[in-house]
Amino acid sequence: MILKTPPETMNRYLGLREAITITTGTVIGVGLFTIGANIIGIMGSAVILATLAALLISIYPSLLYAEMSAALPLSGGTYQYASLGLGKSFGMLAGWNFIISMVALASGEALAFSFYIKVIFEAIGVTLPISDSLLACLALFCFLIPAIRGIQFTGKLQNGFLFFFWGVAIVWILSMLPHMHWGITTIPNTNSLTISGFLPCVAMIWWCFAGFETCCAMGEEICHPQINLPRALFLAPFIVFAVNGLFQWALTSIIPAESLSALADAAAPYAEGMRQAGIIGFPLILLCLGIAFGGDFSTLNASIAAPARYLYTMACDGILPRCLGKLHPQWKTPVRAILLLGVVMILLVSTNSINYIASLSLFSTIIYYIIGMAAAYGLRKRYPRLERPYRAPAIKILAPLNIIIYILMITQLDSKAILSGIIWCAIGVIIFVISYEEQPPLDTSEILFNLHLPEPPLPQERQKMDREYRRWVTIVTIAVLITIILNLTLLL
Repeated sequence: MILKTPPETMNRYLGLREAITITTGTVIGVGLFTIGANIIGIMGSAVILATLAALLISIYPSLLYAEMSAALPLSGGTYQYASLGLGKSFGMLAGWNFIISMVALASGEALAFSFYIKVIFEAIGVTLPISDSLLACLALFCFLIPAIRGIQFTGKLQNGFLFFFWGVAIVWILSMLPHMHWGITTIPNTNSLTISGFLPCVAMIWWCFAGFETCCAMGEEICHPQINLPRALFLAPFIVFAVNGLFQWALTSIIPAESLSALADAAAPYAEGMRQAGIIGFPLILLCLGIAFGGDFSTLNASIAAPARYLYTMACDGILPRCLGKLHPQWKTPVRAILLLGVVMILLVSTNSINYIASLSLFSTIIYYIIGMAAAYGLRKRYPRLERPYRAPAIKILAPLNIIIYILMITQLDSKAILSGIIWCAIGVIIFVISYEEQPPLDTSEILFNLHLPEPPLPQERQKMDREYRRWVTIVTIAVLITIILNLTLLL
């Protein structure tokens, strides 16, 4: 038997906390504070119904990703799962759409940052003499540096950004309590409660959940991935629900009922809502600081790092040009992939349209989730002997059901977004055809050889990991219950 030399590998620096903050940091940002908040201007307090629906259709896909990531903790996430479970062409389509989705997300986040940072300066009487798109490009450039510098640095930044955001969020919500009305609020557009009106709102709110599997893209950089990845994926949708629901409740509670509809088209809905409520000065500045330097920065940080791992992995596999499959000799980061993504993000920012960017991201995200869910079933069929530390329940029934739901969401998107997504997919197919290098299929033993799995944790370390996870579960459970109760007070 000839032993092959393992390929170049990345460093495993990230634990459960980083897996959670990278994932939730990717999600909690532009969606919540722009498009997601616009839905409040349509649904009012009934927005919690759309948020609950978005949570429900996120739970089972997260369980499928928990199964796949624990069995195949590889860099490249959905691309790897689809390539092995469905074939290289589906893997390419999944990976390409993930990249488009994350690149669009980062671009939208950079624009959101520029909107809220301008509000901060306006609150102190200063008008920045710089365009939104240029300010967004400067923010993107600043985050290319830590992405190149190394995943350990990226992980530390992510923890800092997200815990800063959560801290500011708690202080801001507490400071808003005296300004809140504690009664039932109106629904600006009652059509939003019909099926035809409700589904588009759910689709846009779901964008605030999209990305709950981001940590899978960094499977080769997670410590004890068979344990930490599933745990992060179990928690992520509920953390996102709690944060979205609490902010939605706070905004709906402070703004006068007659002013809710003004949020539907606002570029910075939370800032607009506080203005409508007559709340300016320090509370407004505090909120915008949390959004800009916590929510926006955490999303930018993760949304640049994660898709670069896809580009790198796809290039190593001969799906994309080989020149992108190189790691920095010292920092072990895919520098060329990161820089290329930076260029594409700047091009998207130049459109200066969050609505277009959001629609493009949403289309691409739904596509790669559909492929990812199908890949979970394909992996069960093709590699039944693959060790699975966690197995999602009822896959033959629930995976097809969720795929149908996600296909239905595509029908709710704007036709321009669908057309743009199809064009981007066509570009990816052309690159795939030009770059593709045929390779023999892998058997289970070869897949396991390429995993480079670390040794299981020692008993003392495992106990420490279990305690950390129990703390997360307790905190998240309490936050979800509080979120539901507070929002019900506005409906019942």
